[in-house]
Amino acid sequence: MSLFLAKALSQHAQTPHWAETIRSEPWVALAVRFRLERSVQQGLKTAGLETFVPWHTVRRRRTSRVRIMQQNLFPGYVFCRSTFTDRQTVMSQPGVASVVSFNRTPATIPDSEIESLRRAIQSGSILGPWPFLQVGQRVRIECGVLEGIEGILARKADAWNLVVSVEVLQRSIAIAVERDMVRPI
Repeated sequence: MSLFLAKALSQHAQTPHWAETIRSEPWVALAVRFRLERSVQQGLKTAGLETFVPWHTVRRRRTSRVRIMQQNLFPGYVFCRSTFTDRQTVMSQPGVASVVSFNRTPATIPDSEIESLRRAIQSGSILGPWPFLQVGQRVRIECGVLEGIEGILARKADAWNLVVSVEVLQRSIAIAVERDMVRPI
């Protein structure tokens, strides 16, 4: 086996399953109708576009039983890799209301923000929606499965949280962390 082939195979083995379809287009946020994130995501995948919806598990207590549900951390939004040439495909999907834009230009979301959201969800840490913060100390996790993720350190009651934000949407999630895991940037 050639050295080039061996290197390519080892890199493929280390690549997460969702990264295999990465395209060079920028990430954009799509505003979708109430509770249609799953159908929009499926329709865009069928059309050949890469999508991401940050689903997390939530427990809801209904009378005498507990119901476990999957909810979108950013209700009403689906992330999609898309360009202006894909606009017709994106906008023709049932449930898509608009592309998040400023001055009629689609707002792009950095790959690093999407990667941080994916890693946070895959880590199995307790997480949930968090109010968007504009002011606060930026920190980086220095150890563990979340090493390298950057965000804003916040404190809620007796717990420390790392707030990871998608600035274009002005939405954030909070990840429970130990204070010793983070360092100021």
